[in-house]
Amino acid sequence: MHDRKLKVFTAGLGVETNTFSPMQVEMRDFAATCLFRHGNHPDELTEVSAPLAVLRARSRDLGWSIVEGPYAFALPAGRVAQDVYEALRDEIIEEACRHAPYDFIVLSLHGAMSAQGYDDCEGDLLVRLRNAIGDDTPIGAELDAHAHLSDAMFESTDILVAFKEYPHTDFLPRAEELINALERSARRSSRPKKAIVDCRTIGRFHTTREPMRSFVDAMRKAEGRDGVWSISLIHGFPWGDVYDMGVKVIAYADKADVATEMATRFAEELIRIRDNAFTKPLPMVEAIDQAISAPGQYVIADVGDNPGGGAPGNSTLMLRHLLMTGVAACTGPLWDPRVVARAFEIGVGAQTTLSLGGPPLEHSALVKALARQHGQSWVATRMPLGDCCVLSLGGVDVVVSSVRDQAYSPDLFTGLGLVLEDYKLVTVKSAQHFMDGFSTVTPRILLASGGGVLETDFRCIDYRNVRRPMWPLDL
Repeated sequence: MHDRKLKVFTAGLGVETNTFSPMQVEMRDFAATCLFRHGNHPDELTEVSAPLAVLRARSRDLGWSIVEGPYAFALPAGRVAQDVYEALRDEIIEEACRHAPYDFIVLSLHGAMSAQGYDDCEGDLLVRLRNAIGDDTPIGAELDAHAHLSDAMFESTDILVAFKEYPHTDFLPRAEELINALERSARRSSRPKKAIVDCRTIGRFHTTREPMRSFVDAMRKAEGRDGVWSISLIHGFPWGDVYDMGVKVIAYADKADVATEMATRFAEELIRIRDNAFTKPLPMVEAIDQAISAPGQYVIADVGDNPGGGAPGNSTLMLRHLLMTGVAACTGPLWDPRVVARAFEIGVGAQTTLSLGGPPLEHSALVKALARQHGQSWVATRMPLGDCCVLSLGGVDVVVSSVRDQAYSPDLFTGLGLVLEDYKLVTVKSAQHFMDGFSTVTPRILLASGGGVLETDFRCIDYRNVRRPMWPLDL
């Protein structure tokens, strides 16, 4: 029976929606990031296409028949335009129906995508897909850990697997886990029992350090024992003001009572450790002063203006503070396509006065370096930054990008000729994904808040739609 070649449909759709962001997502934003139809999906692995990569390997090695539907992802921002979401949703469902039936369907979704008129895009898509395909076909999805897990998503799928790591370095093994489970369902004609527990929590959970390191290790250790298929912690996305936002635990097992036991056990543990699971950022000026007064080099993350959470990535507040310190510093990526275009016009070595970022900073700048289609490393992938320039502003070197994204890796700077050892301070626009790469530069890393839309004291956010009570809003 295991020699039977399977037929599988795959597609992907996602945006991490910051409902407080004014930047509406249009079709051009998908096209600039990831928008591929049948027959033109690239060979390169990306964080959002891990299910496709795994299925292609199964096709090569095992002869599976893979129907590659649309994959559409945009960088984190505000809500997606209604007509754009509906067009992409309908295209996925129509493509799935056109080539049915399948042994199973696997999707790559973010889980925190909202559009105008739709707070729960993934739930809407999955319910419609289930109604169109029927109940006989197993359906599963890989989710970003920062998802909003709705009842619609949970009930319309057979298995959901979320990234366990934050930063999200495990997207490929999680896709393997998901597809193995769906294959098991298809070949045995049986579905796992499932359970979900709501932790009634808003939080941030960095898995590279304790107590979350042990939490993730315990989840992985529990899987494969006593009939447990999979356990996922859904972190939630704190800047998505929707009803389903918040932390949840989901578990899948052969038996319903085991699934419930696992979901309950890990939910209770998360509640126990939640107050110590996130390193709270320092106020920006305090972080800079602490780094300057201490020996050695420091990396400071500007978490408030992190494009990875939907912020514009063009705040100049960190840069203004750095200019006042008088110490050698570099910072980036700061998003300003207009300034990049101007730097290419005048060329390396030219000096001019520029209006940079927002609020605009007027300053004399030397064009120190230029690069077409610059990028940075992320796990086994390459994250594009588009055309980039390095501007030298009175002792502070700034990497300015034409593509909005967060910092992932030191080659953001070194790929443009900067030598990081030359700087007392290296500052990046990111919250956690930079951590692995930049910890190789120095172990002295600080998180700084201020100057962006990502408020990290959740009690200060004007939530209107989240369910209450919710920790830490209601102590």
